[in-house]
Amino acid sequence: MTAPGQSEEVPPTLAGERLDRFIALLTGCSRSEATDLVRGGGVTVSGHEVRKGSHRLESGDVVALSQDPHQEDPLPSADPSVDFQVVHEDDQVIVVDKPAGLVVHPGPGHKGGTLVDGLLARFPEIAGVGQPERPGLVHRLDRGTSGLLVVARTPEAHAHLVDQMATHAAQRRYAALVFRHPEHSHGVIDAPVGRSRRDPLRMTVAMDGRNARTHYEVETTFDEPVEATLLRCDLETGRTHQIRVHLASIGHPVVGDPLYGGRRLSLRMDRPFLHAARLSFAHPGTDEIVAFTSALPEDLTAVLSGLS
Repeated sequence: MTAPGQSEEVPPTLAGERLDRFIALLTGCSRSEATDLVRGGGVTVSGHEVRKGSHRLESGDVVALSQDPHQEDPLPSADPSVDFQVVHEDDQVIVVDKPAGLVVHPGPGHKGGTLVDGLLARFPEIAGVGQPERPGLVHRLDRGTSGLLVVARTPEAHAHLVDQMATHAAQRRYAALVFRHPEHSHGVIDAPVGRSRRDPLRMTVAMDGRNARTHYEVETTFDEPVEATLLRCDLETGRTHQIRVHLASIGHPVVGDPLYGGRRLSLRMDRPFLHAARLSFAHPGTDEIVAFTSALPEDLTAVLSGLS
């Protein structure tokens, strides 16, 4: 179901699913977009208009949309109040140390106060670089992830960096604290990542997903108050939630990650223990390799200090 006027029959595997989640799953839109469409009278179930996203579907129901649920992403605007640290800047690139909790770019539910809003206030020239809704960006970090992010200041630098991300020439290293001790001190998780069919807000290892590879190496193991391990993770690819999905798939969810099984009473955290600690790439202006590092922020070092 990808266009207005099309309909989709609810299969037995999705019987009992909420209407808004069903729409989000099949169209790829966000839950909020699906909810807005339902509330606006844009959805019928077996010929009857339904305005509650919580409506439970039955096997054989026919869901039809009168319009496209996708909403255009709001364009960012300069906001000098957004707080973030610039690690490096020159006429080609900006390297940012993003704090946890800061959304990178506007989207459904996050129309302002994002990192790119702050960047536009300091570096207005990036407005013409890359996509208008994501000016200067060549990669991103999840809201709860802290650490290093490179931003392009010119179209030429943007093209250069995008190519490095696509060919895996740029290197990104993360620190991740996971539950339990991995069987091996290092390894490679090579498993495709795609959107979950059961929950459109989650990603999962899926045969029809996009190829994804994560290298990991044990740095420190802890036994008290729970078994946990500090890992160094290097990305070959940069899929959405890749590290979180890959580590959860081998039985070692990231501590503090509520989406993939890492939130537990035995070790409380307000966000996933995931930090982009090192970033290196060929500088677009010189082709020389440049590297930047970021120390663990205080909230993560405090968690480690409580382990032994």
